[in-house]
Amino acid sequence: MPKGDQGIDQKRYQIIPRTLIFVTRGSDVLLIKGAATKRIWAGRYNGVGGHIEQGEDAISAARRELLEETGLRVRKLRLCGTLIVDASPGLGIGIYIFRAEYAGGELKESPEGSLEWHSPDRLAGMPLVEDLRSLLPRVLSIRPGENPFSARSYYDEQERLQVVFSD
Repeated sequence: MPKGDQGIDQKRYQIIPRTLIFVTRGSDVLLIKGAATKRIWAGRYNGVGGHIEQGEDAISAARRELLEETGLRVRKLRLCGTLIVDASPGLGIGIYIFRAEYAGGELKESPEGSLEWHSPDRLAGMPLVEDLRSLLPRVLSIRPGENPFSARSYYDEQERLQVVFSD
């Protein structure tokens, strides 16, 4: 099929592709505390990740982001789910959510923030990005061979983020 036959219409809903990766080391999970200089999520914890660049697939982008942001070697990188974030009318964010196991290396400094290992059962009082409390338990509970989850999030009338999983 020629490129012109793809049916691209700028008036239709579009998504910006991103990755989000959670690396586990035993029972701990690697999180990044957003640098104070970040425009969004400053001082809040999230998984590592970022934009998928043109010419990349989701797995290649996840590997690149892991290397750029952490310097770690990982194994068993696998897709755990997808999340569509309704960010604004006509535009959203499509997030490919991965999990990987720590395979070695030392954490490197990142301009994105400070990398820290945390036990999931101690995250309750920590400043997490809004959707992490919903996403992380799902990511950590998926077993090899299980289907990835599918979810969407949106902002309600009070500008609170709501996450809805398709079960």
